Amino acid sequence: MSWPQQPVVYEINTAVWLTELSHQAGREITLGDVPASAWHAVTPAGVDAVWLMGVWERSLLGLAMANAQPGLRASFREALPDLRPEDVAGSPYCVHRYVVAEEFGGDEGLAKARAELAARGVRLILDYVPNHVAPDHPWVVEHPEFFVRKENGEIELGRDPYFPAWPDVVQLDAFSPALRAAATMTLSSIAARCDGIRCDMAMLVTNEVFARTWQKTPPEQDFWPEVISGLRAEHPETVLIAEAYWDMEWSLQQQGFNFCYDKRLYDRIIGSDGVRDHLRADPAYQARLLRFLENQDEPRIASELSPAAARAAAVVIATLPGATLWYEGQFEGRRVRPPVFLTRRPDEPLDHDLAAWYHRLLAIVSDHQVRLGEWRLLDAEGWPDNQSCRQLLAWTWTVADGPRHVVVVNLSDRPAQGLLPVELHRYTDLLDGMVYEQEDDLSPLYVALGPWGCHLFAAA
Repeated sequence: MSWPQQPVVYEINTAVWLTELSHQAGREITLGDVPASAWHAVTPAGVDAVWLMGVWERSLLGLAMANAQPGLRASFREALPDLRPEDVAGSPYCVHRYVVAEEFGGDEGLAKARAELAARGVRLILDYVPNHVAPDHPWVVEHPEFFVRKENGEIELGRDPYFPAWPDVVQLDAFSPALRAAATMTLSSIAARCDGIRCDMAMLVTNEVFARTWQKTPPEQDFWPEVISGLRAEHPETVLIAEAYWDMEWSLQQQGFNFCYDKRLYDRIIGSDGVRDHLRADPAYQARLLRFLENQDEPRIASELSPAAARAAAVVIATLPGATLWYEGQFEGRRVRPPVFLTRRPDEPLDHDLAAWYHRLLAIVSDHQVRLGEWRLLDAEGWPDNQSCRQLLAWTWTVADGPRHVVVVNLSDRPAQGLLPVELHRYTDLLDGMVYEQEDDLSPLYVALGPWGCHLFAAA
């Protein structure tokens, strides 16, 4: 199944989702027998791919290590006050083997899930963790040469260069030729079971970062170009998504990734500062970023922004170039982000009106092909005594001899007015259905928006 240029991805915490489906059904539900209604719920109009986060076998040894950490245990109880021992399954990023966990239905169940998604025209994304594995991964015994070791011969714990080591994983040696060959095979085996792969903390195994972390001399070729070239020989259509931080996005794009996380945009939206300047980057670069307001590692957006601010931010994310990521529970306004170690989350009141709004937003962007054509950032102009235009974000999507869309968002808690360098005569706001008409279609477009207000104009 071919991919759209700017895919819309819906992330699911697999363990939590199947736990809730099982509770609703009164029996164990696996990926192989998810009811059609549940698949329908996670593939609303406009969604191109589902990321089943955390399907692989988790480590029992890693689980024991996690349970021994008081700080982790405290975070579990903070998210789930009535925590039970069976609610803790270990980290999905402490991978024992790249085999689908039996409690999720095994590889056979995953194959059925992929077929169900494909029947709906939706692609499947899975995880790959290049930097580390569980301490009881078969490689620890079978391939000791794959790991970074201390002077005394012990395997190092996995880590990045800025934080203490993770106590439940062991560090792979990204400079080892043997490990790179094995990584290529692992990545190819994952690609055979899905349509796209999200690579966890992808920058950690680049020559630049790995050499700095472990004070090792890098080989001539970087990790990802070598591994990805091997993958492409067998699976040329697999889309690769890099979880990327530390301004490594452009570098990872050049090394072969289709899309890279845009964490900077997330931070600037949450901080209400620097969003416009961020969007001045090369549109070709931006088209290969993945924009998001939530994922399994970030706080729920409903706990970070007011309802109106969160909706304005969602309009921004939904209408920019690049891929977009939406996290299950975001649409319903959930506020608690359960740690990935857990298989259950607390009951929360669900905002069905908000969910309907999100569904409509994604459907509008998809049905009207809002993100088709050439994207251009606009600068609004104000007046000497009114510079509220600086609060406005605006851009156009234009197709030669085709429809034009204009997006305007007041990403602030104050009213804003401005003039946009856009020539429109008759246009409709797709968000509320209002029709507007200017007497002179050569005049700049005047907009006035209240706090967190949005327009999504379509030229008539």
